[in-house]
Amino acid sequence: MTQFQRPKWIPRWLNLPFVIFVVFILMLLFFGENNYMRINSYKQQINDLKAEIQNNEDSAHIYEAKLQELHTDRETLEKIAREQYGMKRTNEEVFITDIP
Repeated sequence: MTQFQRPKWIPRWLNLPFVIFVVFILMLLFFGENNYMRINSYKQQINDLKAEIQNNEDSAHIYEAKLQELHTDRETLEKIAREQYGMKRTNEEVFITDIP
């Protein structure tokens, strides 16, 4: 029985178990259910959602400050009531124009 002779163009360190191991690792990285590309896209989505949460928390703090100001400052409440809702005091005339 003759032994298998490796062709000279195949390096000595390249053997069958090593090739199987490399193929297995590549399949795990790129073709599995939890592949590298999918994990990377999930991390990007998580970062985007965290940024959106931070932005919404900042907006919530701004609106809470405005609400607190409305509860405490009577002049601000009157200003908003006049400008946005067109309210007026009794015996007062208000003229609305389109001139900015």
